[in-house]
Amino acid sequence: MKPSFPPLSLPTFFSSSSGVAPAETRDQDYLIGLRGTLVFPSFLFVFFQAFLPTALPDANNTQGPLYQTILRKSFSVLFANEALIYSWIIFLSARTICIPYLATRTREACASSVVRRCIRLWIPTFVAYSLAAAAFSTVSTEYITDFLRRTDNISANPPFRLRNFLLYFNSLFEVFWVTRDYASQAANNAFPSGTLWIVSLLFQQGYTVYMIMVIVPYTRTAWRVKTLALFIVAAYWVQSWAWYSVTGLLIADAVFNMDFQSRSRRGFQCAGVQIPTWPLYVAATFTGYLLQFLFISWDPARRKNELYAHMSVYSGGLSNDSLNALHKLARLDNYLVIVGVMLLVETFDWPRTVLRTKPLVALGRRSFSESA
Repeated sequence: MKPSFPPLSLPTFFSSSSGVAPAETRDQDYLIGLRGTLVFPSFLFVFFQAFLPTALPDANNTQGPLYQTILRKSFSVLFANEALIYSWIIFLSARTICIPYLATRTREACASSVVRRCIRLWIPTFVAYSLAAAAFSTVSTEYITDFLRRTDNISANPPFRLRNFLLYFNSLFEVFWVTRDYASQAANNAFPSGTLWIVSLLFQQGYTVYMIMVIVPYTRTAWRVKTLALFIVAAYWVQSWAWYSVTGLLIADAVFNMDFQSRSRRGFQCAGVQIPTWPLYVAATFTGYLLQFLFISWDPARRKNELYAHMSVYSGGLSNDSLNALHKLARLDNYLVIVGVMLLVETFDWPRTVLRTKPLVALGRRSFSESA
């Protein structure tokens, strides 16, 4: 007797379902909405980099019109801070890609997330990078160089021209293979905004999250919390982006498996007194922003000092003396802001209600870091 199989329709064959219930997915829409809030500062960063470079924190242009300097020391710290923007993207990617597995704990959800991760990142990267490569490889970029020279803009660079198909193919291929110094790759230099390096980092750190999340159902809660906390400290010490990624995974684990919201609302007891935890989250956020204002607005000469306070993995030594400060690295001030804000969002209902609004969710769904 021949086995019979149910008919498989074309929509079913190409379905992206990972076995997560629709209600469970909708419940996490606030994370997509939170990602959507990054659209506005991302646009401002790209616009300022091209036309108002002195208004950007960490820009090479430090001398310019007074109004741009005022913007850099006030408005841009909050709304056009490149380091904070890409830190949020990396953190939210780790926070979201583990959701299908944590929600179902099935082998199918895990395998689906791992396999589809590369596809979901590669397709939009291929389209965006191909359009950029075609636009700037067939037409001279001398007009961009002339514009930057006339405006004394040393913060932006003209796109690197790909002279032949082999350069294009190799640069696109390496987006998913480089493991460090992401911002130095040819594809990033050929992309107009110089932000394509984020895809490389998201891809690499995604598998860090996948390798760790599979242990969640098989370890005791207290053990994995302590172990992941030590992992985060170690990653911070060696200046690895896993510091951010594992924090995102730990918060997701707390939300799904540790009843984080009710525990966070109750707070903790100290000497018989019930102490709420939300002031700690506010303090972390305030401290992060305070550090940014101190070292962007008040003493920018010390802005990069923190980046050297790590062990040098590739050159040895207890301090990162050989660090190339032009590379995009994780920062403590951004970490405090992100963790503080994220814990507040996970604790209270009203910020999640705001973030679930349709415009923010629609913007967030256009993001590279859509959960797999």
